[in-house]
Amino acid sequence: MIQRLIYSLLFALVLLVSCNSGTPKNVLPVNTMKVVMFDMLKADEWYARKLAGDTLMLRIKDDIPLYEQVFAIHKLTKKEFFDSYHYYESHPVAYKELVDSLETYANKQKLKTLKK
Repeated sequence: MIQRLIYSLLFALVLLVSCNSGTPKNVLPVNTMKVVMFDMLKADEWYARKLAGDTLMLRIKDDIPLYEQVFAIHKLTKKEFFDSYHYYESHPVAYKELVDSLETYANKQKLKTLKK
């Protein structure tokens, strides 16, 4: 009987520890991550348009410096961004929240552009 109680308490402790709902401190919050990802997507789009106009087919790899500029603008390192991205990628619920937030943000930015 006591052995069963001990196992039950250990199981409950393991569940409590594994169900930590907070994100680690080194992970960027969703509101920060969405803005950084939006800027990275804009940099990708600019680079894709530049390549489309590259009639000499030089295909110069300019996208990496663009990402570094985005990180500098947001005062982040590549490691900070990718650590956060990998966290969200491995937590589907948090990743869905990030993607939904990014989509909403992108739509708002598009509407601001159209109103100008």
